[in-house]
Amino acid sequence: MAYKDEQLHEEKVFKDPVHRYVHVKDRVIWDLIAAPEFQRLRRIKQLGTTNITFHGAEHSRFNHSLGVYEIVRRIITNFEGRPHWNSEERLLCLCAALLHDLGHGPFSHSFEKVFKLDHEYFTQQIILGDTKVNAILERVAKGFAQDVSDVIAKTYKDKLVVSLISSQIDADRMDYLQRDTYFTGVSYGHFDMERILRVMRPMEDQVVIKYTGMHAVEDYIMSRYQMYWQVYFHPVTRSAEVILSKILHRAKVLYEDSNYTFKLEPTHFLSFFTGHVKLQDYLKLDEGIVSYYFQLWQEEEDDILSDLCERFTNRRLFKYIEFNPNLQMNEWMELHRLFMNAGIDPDYYLVVDSSSDLPYDFYRPGEEEERLPIHLLMPNGELRELSRQSEIVESISGKKRTDHKLYFPIDLIEKIEDSTVKKRVEEILSGQGEVKNAN
Repeated sequence: MAYKDEQLHEEKVFKDPVHRYVHVKDRVIWDLIAAPEFQRLRRIKQLGTTNITFHGAEHSRFNHSLGVYEIVRRIITNFEGRPHWNSEERLLCLCAALLHDLGHGPFSHSFEKVFKLDHEYFTQQIILGDTKVNAILERVAKGFAQDVSDVIAKTYKDKLVVSLISSQIDADRMDYLQRDTYFTGVSYGHFDMERILRVMRPMEDQVVIKYTGMHAVEDYIMSRYQMYWQVYFHPVTRSAEVILSKILHRAKVLYEDSNYTFKLEPTHFLSFFTGHVKLQDYLKLDEGIVSYYFQLWQEEEDDILSDLCERFTNRRLFKYIEFNPNLQMNEWMELHRLFMNAGIDPDYYLVVDSSSDLPYDFYRPGEEEERLPIHLLMPNGELRELSRQSEIVESISGKKRTDHKLYFPIDLIEKIEDSTVKKRVEEILSGQGEVKNAN
């Protein structure tokens, strides 16, 4: 029997708090899960610093990847025998679903911004490079690894396959909304996935939703909207991310300073500091390693690095206020000057963080990140874009919400010795609104 068709002697299951069970019957999927590059995802948290706000959010990219695989497995099981569905794409869909997050690094997005990395690029490098994952995929068929990479990169020729993994209603979003809801303990992300799966239909270039499932999709979109603003963009989580980013930035600056010597050479970070990151270096760095260095750096001679690491490790976060530098540039410039006068480095201790989200959008040709809309399949066979049929979705379509906050260490401000400087800093900050604790 060909490797691509090989089945396990008996079905394996993973007990899962969201989907009850994750079912594995294909030898290829079982081997991919056992690959070291996939096992590494156990050591990468799904929500980065969110566990500092919601203490239950300790789940991993490994959990999530299995969940996305399980949802896709169920979708394509329902698609079997339907028009427009090519059963030859089954294994490709399952592999792409399982491996879609393979390239995420520690504290994903904060880490990427500091070192100018792209997890999607590293996902492709792992799939196509000299790895166990690549060897397994190429054993299926020559060029199969490239097909999996193309699906994840959204360049694969069959757009229906791509839409299962990446669209405005895909397996990725359906899993992380429910999984993140479960582990954070909130209720915002609940929606009727069972209903959505039942009314999904394959079309030539995307999955569509039978019109009778419109209300379940409305619920899904509103759940996503609430999760972004109540969980993903939570200001306390963002405070931790600000400090995390500044730690990594400071460590890089010190490494580039020929006059500074670390007590212990940060060997795991060297290729990241120099900008020449090799795949094997990337795979060796996980959140356990990063946290270990943060512990060490609390004892560094550099006051800024030491202080930031102590804050992150012991959850002494920055305070915050609502603050839009685009509208309050004069206040921002004055605060920057006052911090300098007080001996507080504003590059590390005065940070504006912005969050934005577009909960649903219709098709806008030519725009950056074109979004394929969700279509409803009407009784007469016509496809209607969701926001044309749903007043709820229409009310939020194309509306991007942006939030700005200014983060700062209130304890350092309270220690400013120059009373005039201290008073003016406090006047500006209190004049912009209530100072809120990051707790």
